[in-house]
Amino acid sequence: MSPTELTIFIWGCLATASVTVALFFLRFWRLSRERLFLYFALGFVTLAANWAGLALINPPAESRHYLYVLRLLAFLLIIVGIVDKNRRSAKV
Repeated sequence: MSPTELTIFIWGCLATASVTVALFFLRFWRLSRERLFLYFALGFVTLAANWAGLALINPPAESRHYLYVLRLLAFLLIIVGIVDKNRRSAKV
């Protein structure tokens, strides 16, 4: 089953929203130099790459799981950022 034009449009919207959120986190990181914001920004850029890849490449259903590795990486970046923040807070 191939995605419809609406599905591709929504993937593009999700990519745009992810880049926007990443830019906000980059701004917060620049102001505070808090690594958590940098990890979140990198996570959302990776999510944007996932959504853009789905929209632009439009892979067949049986090979989409390769792009989902990007989504896994994004969530791992966010988790690493949270764990890093909690470990640094516990030491203070």
